[in-house]
Parts: sequence; C-alpha cells; structure tokens
Amino acid sequence: MNIQPDFVKEEQLQELSESFRLHNQIPPDLYTRYRIKRGLRNSDGTGVLVGATHLGNVHGYILNEGEREPIEGRLTYRGYNIYDLIHGLEREDRFGFEEIGYLLMCGELPTRRQLEEFQHVIGLERALPDNFTEDMIMRAPSRDIMNKLASATLALYSYDSNPDATTVENIMRQGISLTAKFPVIISHAYQAKRRYFDGASMFLHVPDPERSTAENILHLIRPDGKYTDDEAKLLDRCLILHAEHGGGNNSTFTVRVTTSSGTDTYSAIAAAVSSLKGPRHGGANLRVVKQFEEIKENVKNWKDEGEVRDYLCRILDGAAGDGSGLVYGMGHAIYTKSDPRAVALKHAARPLAEKKGMTDEMNLIELVEKLTPEVFAEKKGSDKPMCANVDMYSGFVYRMLGLPKSLYTPLFATARIVGWMAHRLEEVTTGGKIIRPAYKPLAKATTYTNIDERM
Repeated sequence: MNIQPDFVKEEQLQELSESFRLHNQIPPDLYTRYRIKRGLRNSDGTGVLVGATHLGNVHGYILNEGEREPIEGRLTYRGYNIYDLIHGLEREDRFGFEEIGYLLMCGELPTRRQLEEFQHVIGLERALPDNFTEDMIMRAPSRDIMNKLASATLALYSYDSNPDATTVENIMRQGISLTAKFPVIISHAYQAKRRYFDGASMFLHVPDPERSTAENILHLIRPDGKYTDDEAKLLDRCLILHAEHGGGNNSTFTVRVTTSSGTDTYSAIAAAVSSLKGPRHGGANLRVVKQFEEIKENVKNWKDEGEVRDYLCRILDGAAGDGSGLVYGMGHAIYTKSDPRAVALKHAARPLAEKKGMTDEMNLIELVEKLTPEVFAEKKGSDKPMCANVDMYSGFVYRMLGLPKSLYTPLFATARIVGWMAHRLEEVTTGGKIIRPAYKPLAKATTYTNIDERM
C-alpha cells in the first residue's frame, strides 16, 4: 500500500498552526470552571454546559427578567456575523468555502496570499490515494453514501504516514486533506451506487485542483461535468452556511467527545459522519423535500393561501404527511424569529430559481413558511415563535441544482468537515480531561437468585 504524499509544506503548517494558537487561547481557569459545571443547564436554556469555544455561536433569543425574548437569529463564525461573510463574498463575486475553512481552522480571515496558498494545497490534496476508489469504494459499494463516507474516512488512516499524532500541525494537515477529499469520496461513492444498485451508468471524473470545492462537486457528479457559475456560486453559499453551527449540535459534539478520548482524526471524523447520517440531524432536509412533493401533488393552486392553509391544517392534524403532525423545515431549538442560514439561502436561491423557471415552487415554499406559524398557533393554541430553518430551503437548492437525494446528507458532511476539524483542534488544545456524560441510575438494588429458583 502506497502512503499518501504530503502536499502541505512544513513552513505552511507552521504558519497555519501558529495562527490557530494565537486566536484560540482560552484561559485554563475559565475552561476548568466550565467543565466543572458541565452537568448544569445553561441559564438561557440552550442546553447542558460542557465547555467553551471560540468557533461558532447560535443566538435566537435573549433573557429579559428571566423570560425568553425572541430576536432575529444570529450565527457567527469566529465572531463574524454570517451575513457579513456572505455579503462580502457577494460584493467581490468570489467563491468562499475555502476561505471560511481557513477562518474556522486557523482563527482569522486569510490575506490574499494566504488564501491562494491554502486553495493551492487543497487542490493538490483532492486526489485520492492510488487505487483507493477501486479498492475502498468500488469493491464494496454502499446503498447509503454516508456509510461509505464513514468507512472511506477510516480507511484513509492506513494511507497516512503519521495518523495518530495529535499535535496541532498534524491535525491541521489531516484536516486540509479531508476537506479536499470529501467531495471526491462522495461523488465516487455516488457513482458506484448508480452502477451497482440503481442499474445506471457510472461516470468517474478526475477532480480539478484549480477549481473550488463547489465547482468540483458539480464537475464530479454530473455526467458531462458541466455547470454554470451561478450554480456553483449557489452551492458554495450552501456549503458556507452548513460549515459550522456551534459545539452543541450532535455531530460536532461527537467529534469533541471522541477527540477527548485521545483517538485519531480519522476515527473522530468517521464518528461524526455516522452521527450526521441520522434523520434527526443531517437527514432532515430529505423529510422536507418529501413533504413538499406531497404538498405540490395535493394542492391544486399553489398561489391560493386558503387551499395551502387547509392542507397545512391536515398535516398538523396528522391526517396528511407522514402522520407525525409536523411541518418539516419549520421550527428550531434555538432560533425563534428567524434562522439566518434560511434567510441567507433563500436570498441566494431566488435569482437562480427565476432563471430555471422554478419561481412558483419557491413561492410555494415561502407561502408555507408564512402560513405555518399562524396555523400552528390556531391549531395548538400556542404563541411560541416559529421560523423556517435551513432545511426548508437547502433541499430545494439541491433539487434546483439537479443533485440526487442520496447526496443531500453527504453534501452536509462535505461542508461541516471544516467545522468538525476546527472543534477537534480546539478540543485537543484546550479540552484537557475526557468528556464523560453522567446518567442517573434508575435500577434498584436486587438480590441474586440461583438459576433454578428463578420464575
């Protein structure tokens, strides 16, 4: 087996790692204080406190005299408002996922030189090891691409010349490599699925080191490898909005828990992929897409508010949809008035929807977003604020781009890898002790009974 060559130069790793260290210092006494209190619920109701982080912050309300007061949702990466990051890229008409990856993993926005070097290294790292596609993907294809992504991530351990070291420099090298390779792994796994399970033709394209992550994804997945700049830019924005969401989401916490045990990067990230696969986490947008297919089929006039409202009532009553009484894509654990990811994605999707003749469908989604809180309040007698979450629009964006449903969650993982790696780096450098959650035991003391005396 050939060991994968290292494309990141030692001096580049030193620069990236020093940037991370400079922007990631947490006073030891502060971190210890948080960890001691990790069994206590935050006073703002956001969850159980387990640590401190410089990375992402999710904000949906404030406490006013002990009461939750809804506010417009706010998402920050390293202190930068997500709207400012997206709008900055739009003004300069640039791809930005790699830049956001640099920000999260290194702690600051890169200079032009730093970004060009970072993009160059990622381009070189895209190629999978020799015969990896044949040996690890084609010989054992999977119906679910997330399972193949997890197993392929674990397999990359064997191609790493230094897989177990947990220095900042080594984890940074591994993070860059995985960020580069995830698009190739999921596209090749998708092609294998087409060939072996769907009875369709398989198209294997070679990644282009000069193209962005979003461009490579479309190039690798589409049979002709072609795409427009508008399509690639929209996918790029989608990747940015999925890159990080604080340390409390299930897959990111999985990275931090496994990292705290001292395990290697490939094991920690494979565990996160397995967490994200769950329909309660990364697979949520598939539920939204399925529900909207049903709404489109059963609502004759998509512009008729009364007809749409009536069908939403049936969904909430459990008489339509999957019987759960849920309107998927609506509501969030933290966000109240708005989910900034949904707001930004809706804004980015509108121009392409108009070009592709899908405005009516997008208008229907916006109508459901508008009516659901009203219908929910009437049916449930609740004044709880409710907003559309990012899944309301991400599935629509992927469908508009012609991406297959089996790739929706793998694309989420391809975006979130930079956030996962940033949290792994932070946990290694500031975490200290192993994370050990506590459970309250409920079993009563019981006396042992000989086997012949048991009833």
